[in-house]
Amino acid sequence: STSDRARTARDYGSSIDYRGTSGRKRSRRKPGREGKGREEGEGRKGAGRQRKASVLSPLAVISGQRVDLTAATGARLLGARATAIRADHDAIQIQVIGKVCPELLIMVKGWVFSALLVVFTVFTPPCEAFYLPGSYMHTYRQGEEIGAKVNSLTSIETELPFSYYSLPYCRPKDGIRKSAENLGELLMGDQIDNSPYRFRVNVNESLYLCTTNPLDEADVNLLKQRSRDLYQVNMILDNLPVRRFTEQNGMTIQWTGYPVGYIPEGTTDVYIINHLKFKVLVHKYEGGNVKVVGTGEGMEVISGTDNDANSGFEIVGFEVVPCSLKRDPEAMLKLKMYDKIEPVSCPVELEKSQLIREKEQITFTYEVEFVNSDIRWPSRWDAYLKMEGSKIHWFSIMNSLMVILFLAGIVFVIFLRTVRRDLTRYEELDKEAQAQMNEELSGWKLVVGDVFREPTSSKLLCVMIGDGVQILGMAIVTILFAAFGFMSPASRGMLLTGMIVLYMLLGVVAGYAAVRLWRTIKGTSEGWRSVSWSTACFFPGIVFIVLTVLNFMLWARNSTGALPISLFFGLLSLWFCVSVPLTLLGGFFGTRAEPIEFPVRTNQIPREIPTKKYSWLFILGAGTLPFGTLFIELFFILSSIWLGRFYYVFGFLLVVLLLLVVVCAEVSVVLTYMHLCAEDWRWWWKAFFASATVALYVFLYSINYLVFDLRSLSGPVSAMLYIGYSFIVSLAIMLATGTVGFLTSFSFVHYLFASVKID
Repeated sequence: STSDRARTARDYGSSIDYRGTSGRKRSRRKPGREGKGREEGEGRKGAGRQRKASVLSPLAVISGQRVDLTAATGARLLGARATAIRADHDAIQIQVIGKVCPELLIMVKGWVFSALLVVFTVFTPPCEAFYLPGSYMHTYRQGEEIGAKVNSLTSIETELPFSYYSLPYCRPKDGIRKSAENLGELLMGDQIDNSPYRFRVNVNESLYLCTTNPLDEADVNLLKQRSRDLYQVNMILDNLPVRRFTEQNGMTIQWTGYPVGYIPEGTTDVYIINHLKFKVLVHKYEGGNVKVVGTGEGMEVISGTDNDANSGFEIVGFEVVPCSLKRDPEAMLKLKMYDKIEPVSCPVELEKSQLIREKEQITFTYEVEFVNSDIRWPSRWDAYLKMEGSKIHWFSIMNSLMVILFLAGIVFVIFLRTVRRDLTRYEELDKEAQAQMNEELSGWKLVVGDVFREPTSSKLLCVMIGDGVQILGMAIVTILFAAFGFMSPASRGMLLTGMIVLYMLLGVVAGYAAVRLWRTIKGTSEGWRSVSWSTACFFPGIVFIVLTVLNFMLWARNSTGALPISLFFGLLSLWFCVSVPLTLLGGFFGTRAEPIEFPVRTNQIPREIPTKKYSWLFILGAGTLPFGTLFIELFFILSSIWLGRFYYVFGFLLVVLLLLVVVCAEVSVVLTYMHLCAEDWRWWWKAFFASATVALYVFLYSINYLVFDLRSLSGPVSAMLYIGYSFIVSLAIMLATGTVGFLTSFSFVHYLFASVKID
């Protein structure tokens, strides 16, 4: 009946659709008009049609089944029964959408997920797993021979790496073979070669290597110079760098590598390190039921029957005690390489040490001792990556948070109160009152017709914003991956390689950002190709010029830090064949994107700007706030780069980077508002440099670090290398932080003037 249908509609509300089976358009009627509407419809269509009533329950919706119910009035679908109404000659079709009870759908989903989780947990066999990106576990059998490798000689005095075999060291029997190196290793100056040092697993022995020819004047001068410059020999065994320990002021200090030679106190004589006592830490690995081994090219599954073949010894530590030992060259020349000799104790008396002088023959020997260790293979890098001074990192973060809260108080309290109050008062007035008020007002409201006027050197601004977006994206993604462990120190050069690859791929974003800003300023896409080309060549071109000058200096010194000519042209090919096309593609996408519409019109005649003194001093001073969030972490980064230390606290670095972005945004907004209140509508470049000036303080701090912390850095070439690399880093920081400040200020100005009613 009509009343029954009305009650049903009240019960289910808007979730019920009344439809005819012939597919006519659905209509929803209020309960009071239902009867009248139905009677009119029946009069037009005739009384000969019959329609059945069907109710679709929520459970039927989930299972995909349709349930037809016929009976009396339907009350609640979640009850135990559901009925429908049949009239003599017509009926209604009631379809209940899942909105009747969304909680029920959520509960069912939760039950299904819980059931699947329980099944997965019950039927999954127990297993052990570990993962260290870029490195794969290798087990060695008893007595298996392992060869050590040597990397470039490095020094914190000169920062110029040299080849290990540039000195008169023993060479392998089967010749020198270079290891495969990635792009990052080549750029860092690494040159990994094989060495004559070889070990047999769990075999302690003392062996003879070789005796050199009598040293001539050139060899003596070279060995003495490398010793005075504190050059270190970097040896690698199973991808672990060798460690040594020294005692200074009652503290044990860990070093990577061992010195070429040393000069005892109170004398000018130089002694060479020619005897090495190695300690290799091994851990017995028994294997497991199922083990997955990464080979670098694919995955191989080893079944439980292969336990014996898979078990062995893992190398979990590599230490050395270097010493100088003079031996009788005539007796040593009778021996062959790897002949056994008597072990010695280190260190030895100065009279028994090997002096570097002309006509002297130097004998090289070594000992090796294998020691069982409880260290597991996944934890073997912990000794190298110990985080020193964690309290200092937390202090830096807390300091940054205080700066952020201080600036946030200015932005969100003063601005919201001041700007909101002004906008509210302005909009409540009529046109005549607004005109009279405009004559009396001062500040940002008076530059409404000039605030979006095109800035000077707008093309350069667009190019720098595009490059800044590219660098900022590269930095965030790289540090994020490193914080999650995807760029392990075991994979040498992986961090630098990842940065270069990400920078090239993000050329699309750089071209898009630069061209869209160009369209927003100019109002047209004309000239977008020039903007895209400039974006692709601005920052990389500057870096290329600086690296070319530094590379010529390294070539003149025969350093392994000099890029090979093949790599030099390879980088140029990557630049022009990958980065430039991607940037042009991003610029093309930028022409298809909608430009940002300005909320106000720009006057034809620019407004005169009141004379303001010391405005740029405020901008220079604003850079101190972002620098305050960065300088403590900057010290650790510089120490890891120039003092040969491992830096692996990327979690702290990620937090500091995010805090730096927030501080730069707040500082730029504050200074932009100050300039607008001073009736200065030329805010574009000032918003950029308000946060970009942090790069100036980073560069000055780098010079301070060179003068006071790297006082031992010797030679003009080393100083030029340091200054050149510091300039590149500072330029990248300027573009990234300036982009953050500009985009934030642009959004703020756009929102501010979009809130003003303009005729």
